[in-house]
Amino acid sequence: MSIRIAVSGAAAAAVERIVPQLVSDIVASRITGQDGSLWGPEAEDESNKRLGWTESVAVSSPLVPDILALRDKLRADGVNHIVLGGMGGSSLAPEVITKTNGVELTVLDSTAPGQVLAALADRLETTAVVISSKSGGTVETDSQKRAYEHAFTAAGIDPLERIVIVTDPGSPLDVSAREAGYRVFNADPNVGGRYSALTAFGLVPSGLAGVDIEALLHDAEAMSIELAVDSEDNPGLILGAAIAGTKPLKDKLAIVADGTHIVGFGDWVEQLIAESTGKDGKGLLPVVLDVDAPELTENIADLQVVRLVGDYEATREVNEGDIEITGTLGAQMLTWEYATAVAGRLLGINPFDQPDVESAKIATRGLLDSRPEPVAAAFVDNGIEVRGTGTVLEGTSDLAGAVSSLLSYLEDDGYVAIQAYVDRVAHPELASLRSVLAERAGRPVTFGWGPRFLHSTGQFHKGGAPVGVFLQITETTEADLSIPDRPFTFGQLIQAQAAGDASVLAEHGRPVVTLTLSDAASQLPTLLAALRK
Repeated sequence: MSIRIAVSGAAAAAVERIVPQLVSDIVASRITGQDGSLWGPEAEDESNKRLGWTESVAVSSPLVPDILALRDKLRADGVNHIVLGGMGGSSLAPEVITKTNGVELTVLDSTAPGQVLAALADRLETTAVVISSKSGGTVETDSQKRAYEHAFTAAGIDPLERIVIVTDPGSPLDVSAREAGYRVFNADPNVGGRYSALTAFGLVPSGLAGVDIEALLHDAEAMSIELAVDSEDNPGLILGAAIAGTKPLKDKLAIVADGTHIVGFGDWVEQLIAESTGKDGKGLLPVVLDVDAPELTENIADLQVVRLVGDYEATREVNEGDIEITGTLGAQMLTWEYATAVAGRLLGINPFDQPDVESAKIATRGLLDSRPEPVAAAFVDNGIEVRGTGTVLEGTSDLAGAVSSLLSYLEDDGYVAIQAYVDRVAHPELASLRSVLAERAGRPVTFGWGPRFLHSTGQFHKGGAPVGVFLQITETTEADLSIPDRPFTFGQLIQAQAAGDASVLAEHGRPVVTLTLSDAASQLPTLLAALRK
């Protein structure tokens, strides 16, 4: 078997209770047969158009020779650095594929001007860029494409020789890119972005960067038959039941890398599960944790721990209540996709739409069009501007008080989301805030880099259970960059994305505190102190 799963406690009870019924309902073979009726009549139309991922290996295999041929041509032309402009599943899958294989890929999944400027300044003479977007209408990738077109032209390099497009056939980007003369790879239009790891969206940037994508597809193919069979040993059914069938439901899902060879898998799983299940006031909230995370010793009743482990013997003892899973990357990806589809059926939701992702985009566009004056800070503490929605900051006048006030809204079944709209390459240290706040709150804490989380956990934040409290972190920097032929800069764009999302969260009744840093590196100790008080 390419996948091994061990379950215990409530997860094991869920598997024992639910899997036989899934087998009786021939759920596995119906998913493989692309039966959209599995998720109810309201979801059927969307589901019928979003099950192409079950045959991704067969559909994607013919692309491999063309991808490898382009890789060889680029290398012959002296191009040895690949950049990916993409968001959500379009960037997270190639990131985990390349990291796991030890291959360099610069993932530009941000509108932070410092991060964009750093990417543009990095080996432009020997760089090729993959722009990945299903429609081409994604503001981040459109802006990244424009920036690289301008940079290549200014350097005397023909953008047509250095920019590769991945998109759906017939999309506006497909039409415009082909008319302009760009090299275009089309993905299967019957696959949603978060399920697209084994399509052109995952394969083109990874293959051009140097990954053995044939081996990746082979690993997935080896798993596909097992996942299609209506059997109580089917790992997709077992995993789906374990994560979505516990009674009472453990709807916070800790994803812990604990010996696995796969690098960054938690971030990919996070977007797959959160965007697929977080709607209609319910869902599963993935929380990506280290092995020493505070949540793992807190005995949190609604937290289901899933450990991504290395190869182990059948005699290995599983921590009571945990789920443990091991397997190759391709096999893991396909198994989790099946499990997420199964989880959607068990939760009674449509796992293929994302109704609340668009709300943040609309709010962002509105702010970019009207360009209102920034909302004045409620107060400034040690150079950090503090803002809040609703009444969350009433009676507070310092940073520690703002954090305490936000946490006072945290319910017994709630969670905290830290959303950092900053340059993640320049300031990775901000991720340390997660464990500090988790230790204080005693509840699960997620950490997302903005704006990329808007295309993943952003759906759960608005559409899932209304029990989240939100700490936004933004930055003001002197660095900025114009977006060619657009009336706004990258700096204005990321500010609008943060403000737009905060406004939508507020409309949904979620409390938000926004901290704006002027110097993230020097202000981190102040921030950590405020979180600990």
